[in-house]
Amino acid sequence: MGKTVTTYLIDGDPKGTQYAFIRNTTCQMFVVPRSNLSYLNTQEKLQKPAFYILLGEDEATKPQAYIGETENFRERVKDHDSKKAFWQKALIFVSKDADMTKADVQYLEHKAIVEAKKTNAFILSDNKQTPKVPNLPEYQQDSMDEFFEYVKFLAAFSGCTIFEVSQPKAEHLFYTKGRGSEAKGFYSSNGFTVLKGSVIATKTAPSFNWKEKRESMLKEYVANDGDKLILSSDKTFSSVSTAASFCLGRSANGWTEWKDEDGNTLDSVYRKQLE
Repeated sequence: MGKTVTTYLIDGDPKGTQYAFIRNTTCQMFVVPRSNLSYLNTQEKLQKPAFYILLGEDEATKPQAYIGETENFRERVKDHDSKKAFWQKALIFVSKDADMTKADVQYLEHKAIVEAKKTNAFILSDNKQTPKVPNLPEYQQDSMDEFFEYVKFLAAFSGCTIFEVSQPKAEHLFYTKGRGSEAKGFYSSNGFTVLKGSVIATKTAPSFNWKEKRESMLKEYVANDGDKLILSSDKTFSSVSTAASFCLGRSANGWTEWKDEDGNTLDSVYRKQLE
């Protein structure tokens, strides 16, 4: 089913301050860069209970995030601004038509941390503990569950994949083998996703031009199983070739390295489908 998302670029910059909401829903998302926190002074909604995510992407192989809730984001963010160095922007979620309660946003925080840890796509070093579920009436839990689905949609709409779990279609699985690697994954609009459980090459070819970054990624995404390296969570790459190179530990053309169970290359299935 299609959705209509209304987005307003407050300063005319697609990467700047903005807000968005889905038509016929109460969930509203504000995207506020750290460089424009003064905007918070103009929005009464951001001085009331809110669920939020702080995002940063510079310092680690995985992007980093902090998930929180507050009764007044404008006041809460002052502490984050002085104590948390990693983040560059905040996603703030509020009710467009009616105010949420403290218990409501605590419930959203609990669900968000559980799901973000499950996807394992972001570093959550400041969310060491998963908060307890607040005591909400059943009807209110149902309402917040629905609200959280809109949160996930709007977060993805803004480019934040912290809650995304890609679902492969069996007929679109592709495989690559070599240098001790036996990996599988699938191609989608997000890029190429290498699936959890794939065996990754232990060594990197001497001529490989992003050896250090690959070694950092191995520390974040791979677990040792005897003499094998096993991918511990799904990992999506924007480039099919980067995905293949990561798995094989050498330079690779992903369009020809990834093949389905019938031996068809990714190139023949996707890039030549219009010929």
